[in-house]
Amino acid sequence: MLLFQDFHPLVAIATTPTAAQTLQPLCHTARLMLWLPESVHTPERKDVPTESFYQGSLKSHIASLWQNHRAFIFCLATGAVVRLIAPLLKDKSSDPAVIVVDETGQFVISLCSGHQGKADQLARMIALQLGATPVLTGGSTGLNLPAIDMVGIPFGWQRGEGDWTGVSAAVAKGERVEVIQEVGSTLWQQHLPPGHPFVFDGGDKAVDSNSANARIWISFTQRRFSPDSDLPKIQWHPRVLWVGIGCERGTSRELIETAIIQTCQRYHLAVDAIAGIATIDIKASEVGLVEFCQARDLPLRTFPAEVLRSVNVPTPSTVVNQEVGTPSVAEAAALVCSERFSASGTKVPTTNLLVQKQIVRADNQPGAVTVAIAVAQREYTGRIGQLFLVGTGPGQLDQITPAAKTALSQADAVIGYSLYIDLITPILHPGQIIERLPITQERQRAQRAIELARWGLTVAVVSSGDCGIYGMAGLVLEELKAQGWDGKMPGVQVFPGITALQAAASRVGAPLMHDFCAISLSNLLTPWDVIEKRLNAAAQADFVIALYNPRSRTRIEQLAIAHSILLQHRSPQTPVAIVRSAYREDEEITLSTLDKLLDIPIDMLTTVLIGNQSTRLHGDWMITPRGYLVNDE
Repeated sequence: MLLFQDFHPLVAIATTPTAAQTLQPLCHTARLMLWLPESVHTPERKDVPTESFYQGSLKSHIASLWQNHRAFIFCLATGAVVRLIAPLLKDKSSDPAVIVVDETGQFVISLCSGHQGKADQLARMIALQLGATPVLTGGSTGLNLPAIDMVGIPFGWQRGEGDWTGVSAAVAKGERVEVIQEVGSTLWQQHLPPGHPFVFDGGDKAVDSNSANARIWISFTQRRFSPDSDLPKIQWHPRVLWVGIGCERGTSRELIETAIIQTCQRYHLAVDAIAGIATIDIKASEVGLVEFCQARDLPLRTFPAEVLRSVNVPTPSTVVNQEVGTPSVAEAAALVCSERFSASGTKVPTTNLLVQKQIVRADNQPGAVTVAIAVAQREYTGRIGQLFLVGTGPGQLDQITPAAKTALSQADAVIGYSLYIDLITPILHPGQIIERLPITQERQRAQRAIELARWGLTVAVVSSGDCGIYGMAGLVLEELKAQGWDGKMPGVQVFPGITALQAAASRVGAPLMHDFCAISLSNLLTPWDVIEKRLNAAAQADFVIALYNPRSRTRIEQLAIAHSILLQHRSPQTPVAIVRSAYREDEEITLSTLDKLLDIPIDMLTTVLIGNQSTRLHGDWMITPRGYLVNDE
């Protein structure tokens, strides 16, 4: 399942049948393997496959799984888990996430690798699935701040050298932390809570070390920190450097690697800031180049000669032009890639070429490598973006499905109408990008979400009710199609929600027990003559009708016209329910009849349910018979 794919392979451990039952919902949702001791295996037990029963000691079994799994979920005593995993722990940058769930499923504890192993995020997701309370003990959690060793992860930044523990401690204590960001997205800055400890500086502006308790550099430059300094410092490296490569046939991976590292060192560039490698298309299968990219997990971008020769470069070569049909390979390829990761429509100047071509050879190795390095305006995330189209139901948190809550918790960015965002605020967490757009900017919301997802972020687009019923799902998919979407990247997953007509119906009984339809009275996107035809058809066909968007401040005639049409085909005594803000604090419910409909206050937050010829009111309830009782009134 997309929701838990970042944690796979994922394993769960239980030692009792009760613990196994507690974790069982996760087996289907997260597609994890649940392990139980062989001692609890009985012939009648069919809820766990046979291969998930282990023999021997649990300590030995965990040790056998440790290196090959990214996350462990234990449902047993915390102390027992600590003793089991203690001999296996090495470093927070490599240890898997470790979660502990109590046997009754009330608490989910992030025990180990909370930040870099994403155990905190996993604990939140599991808690939402189980309806439990997440227990997070990181220093930044109580301050509503993102963990400093996590802020760059959504954008594909690489952690560089520095005193990460010291800087994290300064953040946790609320001390002044200087941030010097030279490249990379500043979205993380724009979504910090009031009173945060960060002080932002620009470029190479000098900072008085006495005025800050810690410092963060966000740059493609490789800095060497003095071990004698008392000021804790760290560096993040956004992946903005595109390395153009030209090489002779048969050049080894070792020489290519040496050439790139030496060039970066000579110009004080961080190897971790490399976004990818660019070259001419005839080098796409060059063994040394392919092996280097695979070993470093870097993309290899190739371009035909006609594309490369259209680029102005500082050092063209007639020899290269005669050989491959373009006067430049390394410089041109680096610039082309940097342009494609810059602002749309921006022609990247040659000044973006940080390093002009360098030719590197080695006495003990055949071949030669030409290296050039350009910087892009936007970093390469290295991730496949995801769009989560989420229906949040009528408004209360307990009316949102666990899957939808988990999707919202996992998302890097959440986009929606401000009211809907406000309603789900308790599900969101520090470090998420939260973008609120006005109610009239639905298309802008869709376009912004697609932009971020194409960049590589996981983006949740929020709709009230069900996202696929008068919600954002259709618009997002339409926009994707218009942009030439291949149906795969970015990935899309739809999370349904309780829609307005369902919520309204549940507050008044069972008015939708027989055939029904929904009609929006908003003619903003649908011509009014089409809406009138649908009203007439539905009224004649005796559907129970749910009216969406019945009346706004400026649009008041449509409801009166709809009322007139309905009275042509329905009895004036037809039951109606007017439900405003179902399940929210300001909920209002009125049961009446069709002839009195226009006497009741109705606005855009109202859903109107109009019964069919069989619908009846009984006290405070509205009932449409399905036909089970022969003598139904």
